[in-house]
Amino acid sequence: ARGAMMAASPSAAGGFSASGLSVRKSEEIESLIDLFSKTQYRAKEVTHRVEVIEKHCLELFARDYKYSVIQNSNGDVCGHYPRQIVFLEYECTDVEKDRFESTVQISKLQDLVNRSKLARCRGRFVCPVILYNGKHICRSSTLAGWGELYGRTGYNYIFSGTAHSQKLIFSKNKKNGDSQLFDKVRGHDIKLLRYLSVRYICDLMVENKKVKFGLNVTSSEKVDKAQRYADFTLLSVPYPGCEFFKDYKDRDYTAEGLVFNWNQDYVDAPLTIPVCFTQNLDIDWTQYQSWDLVEQTQNYLKLLLHIINSDDESGLLVHCISGWDRTPLFVSLLRLSLWADGAVHASLEPAEILYLTIAYDWFLFGTCCFFLNQTLFFLLQIFFFCFNFLKHIVSEKFSVKKQRSFHFCPLILPCCVLPHHLSRCPFLSERQARLESVREVFLAAYSSTVGLKSSAPSPSGAISGLLEQFARGVGLRGTNAIV
Repeated sequence: ARGAMMAASPSAAGGFSASGLSVRKSEEIESLIDLFSKTQYRAKEVTHRVEVIEKHCLELFARDYKYSVIQNSNGDVCGHYPRQIVFLEYECTDVEKDRFESTVQISKLQDLVNRSKLARCRGRFVCPVILYNGKHICRSSTLAGWGELYGRTGYNYIFSGTAHSQKLIFSKNKKNGDSQLFDKVRGHDIKLLRYLSVRYICDLMVENKKVKFGLNVTSSEKVDKAQRYADFTLLSVPYPGCEFFKDYKDRDYTAEGLVFNWNQDYVDAPLTIPVCFTQNLDIDWTQYQSWDLVEQTQNYLKLLLHIINSDDESGLLVHCISGWDRTPLFVSLLRLSLWADGAVHASLEPAEILYLTIAYDWFLFGTCCFFLNQTLFFLLQIFFFCFNFLKHIVSEKFSVKKQRSFHFCPLILPCCVLPHHLSRCPFLSERQARLESVREVFLAAYSSTVGLKSSAPSPSGAISGLLEQFARGVGLRGTNAIV
């Protein structure tokens, strides 16, 4: 990270507030990251601190959108989804401009959500989270396998405890019973997808099915034997899970040159993308197993952006296994990339869009980062990677705009950074200035809360990671490692 601070113009950030307000926003982000690193959100165990976060997210959504709420009081539908799930209906910033308006009835949507919740792992149903040109970008977990379905206490919800349901559950013909069960739950899932006009499903799993103790705990649309999802465009885009980000940490948070080992026994999902999406992208997809983490993430994001721009009517679903590591990574990158182009959340400034995506896309959707075991700790690494990665998507190659934006020399500092550091950078595009501002606000807040520890001492005895360099550059730290 550079010591000199990147600046952004009022046009890039939607206008900056007074310094006192900027400091408050910085403190809010620090408090949010601190809470996120220590606890997992549970809809039925909400504190006043969490209520403030929930309320603030609704306020930020309301700046640019008319929305309805999918009720999830006390986690009745999903225990680790927000209590009030925002369903964005249309943009409302400028009442005079043409707008895309949702035709979805919230009561019908609520009913479909309630019916479909058992179809997916941990009850993490298909949930719309971003509205782009009238199209919904959704998130979820992967499909539940029979091992999970039979083992969940909410199983009888589908069948209402009728005699017929008991016969189905305990059918002597298990194969027939499984088939009817999957027809039921996955049928509801498909109805929800169609109601949200989702056509494209991007599966980030590196395996076809998740097997634990010999049971198929989870499955995937791409290996549904009955081909129930044949009418959807399925993309298998395998991306390493949070455990892989231990290597990212061990390399002092350097993603360049870090390549996933595709030869591991459990990795059996090949990259599969329809030709209609590959022919317009200058990417050699046959080489995906040789890409490092930077190139792989860049190319997958380009693909997702291309998908949502290629169809004027259909939405997109992105999911991994549980939907709380790789899924928020790409949902967050999509939200920030589109915001940088002025295509979503147009009125939010850098600190505000950062707060929204951390709070809503990560914390309120149950991502768990507290330090009780290694897997949860690795989630914190993929979280950090997400926002540090913004430096790799500032190019206009990631822009959804048809034309390159006007270049300007930013003169006004982004909120939440120290005012005595002026930009020494050359001319920046509007997109670059916005993303650099978000990244720097994040690094400042992260360095003063969680911080990073180097896996091994550097020759100088100080951390060689980018956070220490950044912190020293802006005067947040004197010497020694960040703790």
